[in-house]
Amino acid sequence: MTRAGRQCAATLALCALAALTGPAVARPLADVVDDYVREGLAANLALRSQGFDVERAVAALDAARAGWLPTLALDARYTRSEGGREFTLPLSQLDPALEDETIAFLREREQDSRVSVTQPLYAPAIPASVRAQRAQLAANEYARLALARRLQRDITVGYLDWLRATKTVAIVDASRSLLAENLRVNDSLYRNGKVTQDQVLRARAELLEVEQQLRETRNLAQQARSWLNFLLNRPLDTALEPADVDAVAARSAAELATLEARALDARPELAQADSAAREAEARIDVARAALKPTLGLGIDGGIQGEDYGSGHGYNYAQASLRISWKLFDGGASRAAVRGARALAQRAATQRDELAQQIRLEVQQALDRLETAADSLATAEARAEAARAGFRIAARKRDEGVISQVEFIDARSTLTGAELNLNITRFALLARQADLDYATAAGVLPADPLTTGSLP
Repeated sequence: MTRAGRQCAATLALCALAALTGPAVARPLADVVDDYVREGLAANLALRSQGFDVERAVAALDAARAGWLPTLALDARYTRSEGGREFTLPLSQLDPALEDETIAFLREREQDSRVSVTQPLYAPAIPASVRAQRAQLAANEYARLALARRLQRDITVGYLDWLRATKTVAIVDASRSLLAENLRVNDSLYRNGKVTQDQVLRARAELLEVEQQLRETRNLAQQARSWLNFLLNRPLDTALEPADVDAVAARSAAELATLEARALDARPELAQADSAAREAEARIDVARAALKPTLGLGIDGGIQGEDYGSGHGYNYAQASLRISWKLFDGGASRAAVRGARALAQRAATQRDELAQQIRLEVQQALDRLETAADSLATAEARAEAARAGFRIAARKRDEGVISQVEFIDARSTLTGAELNLNITRFALLARQADLDYATAAGVLPADPLTTGSLP
């Protein structure tokens, strides 16, 4: 190959390296991520498991509400007896012509078949239990929504990690191509007596080092792909769609206080804690209900007798008002109230602690985003300077007027600058995703959790 050809090849390789983080024929990043988030919400096993907790809470609420409804029960009994207590009427003492009469308290045969209807009229534990179960259902719904938002963040960051890893592979692979070209050029210069053999050996050693680095970066890319596919609940080796990452997230213009207020208003974890506090308050009312009387109506109707039949002598009906009031239980009910009140105080304290944690998350996420945004401009300038320096070093290498150490140093500087730019760019995108999660910004795409209302 001529000198011009070698210069052209080096320039093309350099351009390929510089273009790795440039525009690509791919969909925008936001569209690709939204599609993966939708898939994750529909297929993720952890989110599906959380849905069963919601279903269980709905069933518990239905059971609590059923306490207000009447109950209808069928009770049938057939008994055979032998022996038992007897009562004797001494009729012979009154009239010698009469015999004593013996009456058995237990019939030899007896059946009792009845239908019972019971209806609570006053039961303070029932509405308190309904309120507690409704609050528990809300807490489970918010817990599922919080898990969905964490899944959205994890999928977004996982996809960014895979993109960063694949572009790292491309950068290292381009560096390997440059070093392969460098080895070929130095070998040609050595054969023509322009350089010594040590430069050829150094070029070969650098190429082998980068080939080892390439294997490691490919392994990291495969791990990132496997993790994202795990979140999506699909085969771990499923191919992923690349995306255009030119539209880098901008620095947040909102003040910290504004972001904190948004987070405290929108984070589902806080709504979950509020629901847990309401449930604890309702549990206090449930415990207090044990100190109050209950009133119920009961109606029984059926047949009784030595055999099965209907009509006079068999049919019966009765209605009852039943009052139950526990007057003394050794202080157990009042102790239960104190325990429920302590649980409510703990729930309120945990809610305050969670609010502080969320404020800290927002502050840290904003600080990291601003640091990443500040670093991006520096990383871009560093990469541009390294590209210019390498172009000069490549021309000098082709002319044989630069040492091997200087050329490899220029190549290492370029690769390091490109890798740093790649890391900084995706770190900025990941920090933006962290801030969006911390402030509950945006809505989940096609979020099934916000389409209904709590029963």
